[in-house]
Amino acid sequence: MVNRRAFLAAGTFAATFVVGVTSSTGASAIAGQQQSWVGRFDRPRQGFAPANTVLRDGPPGQVGLDPAPIRAAEQFLANWTRNDLSTGHPHFSGAVGLLAHDGVIVDRYSVGSAVRYADANGTELPADEQVPMRDDTIFDLASITKLFTSIAAMQLVEQGVLDLDAPVARYLPEFGTNGKQDVIVRQLLTHTSGLDADPVPPLWQGERDLPARRKAVLDSPLKNPPGTTYLYSDINLMTLGFLVERVTGATLDTVVRDRITTPLGMVDTGFNPPAGKLARIAATEDELTPPRGMLRGQVHDENAWALGGVSGHAGIFSTAGDLAIVAQAILNGGSYRGARILRPDTVREMLTNYNGAFPDDAHGLGFELDQMFYMGGLSSPVTAGHTGYTGTTLVIDPKSRSIAILLTNRVHPSRNWGSINLAREAWATALARALTVCPAQGRDAWFSDVGNLSTATLTTRTLHPRGSVHITFSAFVDTEATDPLVLESSTDGRSWQPVPVRATGPGAPAGEVSELAGHGHRAWWRVTAEIPATGQVILRWRYTTDSLYTGRGVYVDGMRVTSSNGILVDSERNPESLSATGWFPQTH
Repeated sequence: MVNRRAFLAAGTFAATFVVGVTSSTGASAIAGQQQSWVGRFDRPRQGFAPANTVLRDGPPGQVGLDPAPIRAAEQFLANWTRNDLSTGHPHFSGAVGLLAHDGVIVDRYSVGSAVRYADANGTELPADEQVPMRDDTIFDLASITKLFTSIAAMQLVEQGVLDLDAPVARYLPEFGTNGKQDVIVRQLLTHTSGLDADPVPPLWQGERDLPARRKAVLDSPLKNPPGTTYLYSDINLMTLGFLVERVTGATLDTVVRDRITTPLGMVDTGFNPPAGKLARIAATEDELTPPRGMLRGQVHDENAWALGGVSGHAGIFSTAGDLAIVAQAILNGGSYRGARILRPDTVREMLTNYNGAFPDDAHGLGFELDQMFYMGGLSSPVTAGHTGYTGTTLVIDPKSRSIAILLTNRVHPSRNWGSINLAREAWATALARALTVCPAQGRDAWFSDVGNLSTATLTTRTLHPRGSVHITFSAFVDTEATDPLVLESSTDGRSWQPVPVRATGPGAPAGEVSELAGHGHRAWWRVTAEIPATGQVILRWRYTTDSLYTGRGVYVDGMRVTSSNGILVDSERNPESLSATGWFPQTH
């Protein structure tokens, strides 16, 4: 059924999951190691969480987290619910955030309004008609629905009734038109089918009844040859939803309810929420085209609406608490509270990157992988999640066994009020920075998280070596490729030249390089460099960021500079010998 060769070739995620020691002595040793992993960013976990891990609430300190980054992120969200001076409106009306680590929900945060506006112009409702956000507010998840459809499909793979490498047309013969006979099921899940992004024209504008609209989806032509291009496509998951229905003989909402949400105890998750829950549902858009009015409790996505509110690509409503349950089930290897929705090997396959040919578009089976624009500092090759157009975000980080959920109604009252990606990134990064990176040496290390479009420098005094200069230091680098850490030298403090370095450690670049960058390895590197003999020299460690995305940040530690006349710099013994701008000592 599953293409094992492709799975093993993808490899990164599979290698993370090792078979545990089964002897009692080995089990005790592992239990002791796990205690040292809790709260640590620099000790990536292997394998799934214990299958009996159940979410519980607790303070950040209970699992070794620093609450300060979390509180700062809460303030960020609060600020974004206030009117911006440049636009006259907030980035979003309200938000609900949830952060969890090692089975403990360390933060539930709600701010702003679930219902605030009367129309698309931003006319505010009277105060007594506005509805505040609550921790249990129900949101239109939009494209996070795709994950539920993907889980439902993979359950069928487990049952042996669906083959990922079979043509879609084997299950939906009517799909095999317009050159689509060679599109396989896996390509729907990885967005490499060649299908266009959306039906053209939109379903509500074209056919007038449900059967005709479903046919229009299945008749969609290819935009690219299958397997040649990554193109995120709602049509892929619409088609997969139809396929699930055909194979099971049940509607998609029934399949999701009976096989996923009910077993997991997700009481507020499903398509077309009942009227009895309307008071807890966040409003979305005052939609003018088509003229549907202010939407609340009705799916925002027009194509899902045209399909009766039930579609493989959009339509599910849920709460932060319910989403945390399915996220923990993934971290647990497919089970929660004794209910197994997927086998561990299936979860591994879903979180394995099959899009190696498209490096910026890492994708498992349904899950997006390693997308820093919303995963922030939690990004890694095995970090999984999805976003939704309405302003929703789910991030699952197996390496730290952490969950970051941010639900907003950013399209209330208009989709044209802008992007919230910076908030998504900030929320996930807050959890990453709440996790500890222990110094490589001694009591503390120099840390920088200067933010976008910034530079931090850590500079020595003028040094007077005799002969060549030998430099050693440790670096913990969690940045995007365009935000490098660079070692530089100068003879006058004005003109600087990069110093080639060699780094060793998990994820370190090979050979001699002029920049250190990368993320996801979560390990200290040992770095060495040599400078030819010179009369005098000044060294600096420079960290420069571009306009977007900064990851967990950068640490340097144990800087030591020697020449034939002895030790010129020893940051452990004499930290005051370094001049810091944008760096500060961080203590474990």
